[in-house]
Amino acid sequence: MIHSEKMPIRFIDRDEVARRLTYERCIPIVREAMIAFSRGETKQFLRSILPLSEGRLFGIMPGAIGSHAPFGAKLISAFDHYIVPGTPSHQGIVALFDPQSGAPVCIVHAGEITSRRTAAASAVATDALALRDAHRLAIIGTGDQAMTHARAVSKVRKLETIVVAGRLPEHAREFVGRMQGEFGIPLIAAGSAEEAVAQADIVCTLTSAAEPVVKGTWIRPGTHLNVVGSSYAGPTEIDNDLVVRSRFFADSREGVQRQGAEFLRAKEAGLIGDDHIVGEIGQVLGGQLEGRRSRAEITIYKSLGHIVQDLATAWDLYSGE
Repeated sequence: MIHSEKMPIRFIDRDEVARRLTYERCIPIVREAMIAFSRGETKQFLRSILPLSEGRLFGIMPGAIGSHAPFGAKLISAFDHYIVPGTPSHQGIVALFDPQSGAPVCIVHAGEITSRRTAAASAVATDALALRDAHRLAIIGTGDQAMTHARAVSKVRKLETIVVAGRLPEHAREFVGRMQGEFGIPLIAAGSAEEAVAQADIVCTLTSAAEPVVKGTWIRPGTHLNVVGSSYAGPTEIDNDLVVRSRFFADSREGVQRQGAEFLRAKEAGLIGDDHIVGEIGQVLGGQLEGRRSRAEITIYKSLGHIVQDLATAWDLYSGE
């Protein structure tokens, strides 16, 4: 697709992203993007994160899907959802450039892209690593990622219950009240994170917590965890014990070694080395690496988010129907 300078740059807004980027569409796109990333078929820098103030971050993520494929960048703010109640936690744009002409061709609403592709990536990892008969999901967090993760994970496992815990119990009750009728299964508001994960087969941590909210002693053998909320070195959602006990996978090995807070904290404590990262989820998806090895194993997918996920989904929206 060659862009003429006489053609206007297209804008894809939040409503269009929400309407067209269904989980059935997004999950396969993210899966293929992560396979391509782990095969070295994409190009990207490690993302830059600029702290603005407490609870406010600005991220810059450039990349290209391949040598002669779409390229661009995401510019996004990440503000804790309680700072401005009722607004999305992630807001920004994905700028796309035509690979043939080099011209900018499209601006896509990054908040909705981020929300959906992050959940889709967790669903991809869950499908690869969770027990096939896993049916109890625990969600720690009550923001927009909690909603998208409940929807995405339900596409890859036949869930029977979803248990939610928040920073405050009333947040979990409010979340359940909003979402109860959507899934056709019980949604339960837990009084604490410990209560929420007690019987879970799948756990998604989606918080802005500075210190661990999930401990290894709470997690049953065979559980799979998507550790998503902390996106830079510093805030940690799970404790060192859980990191050490797990078979630990990254979206990007380099990214987690430099910015994966939970991994870095356990490493700095002298409990693990770099080899504790078994590999990247794209290696598991591509058949180069074994994922889960037993029913008793605890698996972790550490998600930092990756530009190739944004570019692949945004380009699909721009070029597709």
